[in-house]
Amino acid sequence: MKPQPVIVVLAAGRGSRFRGRDHKLVQQLGSQSVLGRTIGQAIASGLPVVVVTTEPLATESSRWVARRDVVVLPEVGTGPSGLGMGYSIAAGVAARPEAAGWLVLPGDMPMVKPGSLQAVAAALDQHPVVFAQHRGRRGHPVGFSSELFSDLVQLSGDEGARRVVARYPSIGLELEDPGVLIDVDTEDDLAALRASSPPPPAYPAS
Repeated sequence: MKPQPVIVVLAAGRGSRFRGRDHKLVQQLGSQSVLGRTIGQAIASGLPVVVVTTEPLATESSRWVARRDVVVLPEVGTGPSGLGMGYSIAAGVAARPEAAGWLVLPGDMPMVKPGSLQAVAAALDQHPVVFAQHRGRRGHPVGFSSELFSDLVQLSGDEGARRVVARYPSIGLELEDPGVLIDVDTEDDLAALRASSPPPPAYPAS
């Protein structure tokens, strides 16, 4: 069977802008957590999924995917003590080196539709870098073809994969999915999602 692109869900950040008592990714959004909803959308795409996270969120991640699909890192965050988003991306890519590409999806983006993930994955057959966009605004996921493996596994720091995106030809894939722009950074973001979000489909836990 031909390898598929893998969705790398990033769930290792500190979520420092969220002032709630618990991490933003474990906040309830309907019957699931924010992270659970994001992972559920990824699973529903039919693509393989790996979750890059820290020990405090490993149990929550393992509710939705098998433990073998959870990569546990030291806590990642900005500043000199943090490893940065680039390190998380590198770890997720390195965990699935045989993939046909990788779709980077932040764990705080629970509204990205499965079809949007499939569309970005399909576009990697013809482009080295593909990012989702809605009404001309750049969003997530960002997809990378397998030829960029060496660049991706060397990432570190807080810039994520911006240098890789800048170095190679990239296209914006216009999608009728506002979810590619919606993340949960603050309590207000979460309240707005709770007010407007329909109940999710019932994704089975792995």
